[in-house]
Amino acid sequence: MNDLIVEQIAGRFSTITFLDVSYCVKIGARALEAIGKNCKMLVGLCRNMHPLDTAGKPPEDDEGLAIAATMPKLKHLEMAYHLISTASILQILSSCPDLEFLDLRGCWSVILDDKLTKEKNPNLKVLGPLVVDYYERNDWDDCSDFSDASSEYLAWEFMTGGVVDYFDDDDDSFDGMWDDEASLEELELRFYEGVGQNVGDNYGWPPSP
Repeated sequence: MNDLIVEQIAGRFSTITFLDVSYCVKIGARALEAIGKNCKMLVGLCRNMHPLDTAGKPPEDDEGLAIAATMPKLKHLEMAYHLISTASILQILSSCPDLEFLDLRGCWSVILDDKLTKEKNPNLKVLGPLVVDYYERNDWDDCSDFSDASSEYLAWEFMTGGVVDYFDDDDDSFDGMWDDEASLEELELRFYEGVGQNVGDNYGWPPSP
């Protein structure tokens, strides 16, 4: 998947509310801009990167600015290990007043003023940039001073209609999951690249610098 493909298909997903394009290294600001312009109901976006894909590279603000310019309704945003600067994050905070959760783990170029952020975004919970341990098992304890994040604060709180379990003993459940047109309005899409490749070599994140 690349920018051109996303630009061609984004219009077909105008009613989605949550989108995960983490680890898709072949897409960039053009794709995010197309998503933002076509998916007006989007309230959750995951754009995390693997640290091995971004290590040693300079910050780039184009994706952050694309998010700020086209996704004003965001409530949940994940950009762990992303090449992003403080300026881009401040622009996102200014443009997305409803933002409630922001994952910045491993975004080492981002430095936020806790007091100022709390004043301007009192409902915002921020995770990172500090990474506590090697496997990040304590990630919910790694929130900034102005965030009162807890283990109960999870991504699916923003999924319209909650979680539906279609995997039961009734084989007809799969036939019915697409019958209701309303369910398409709650559709979530997650795109990943390289899943299952060299899993044994890349398990876990590297320690904080």
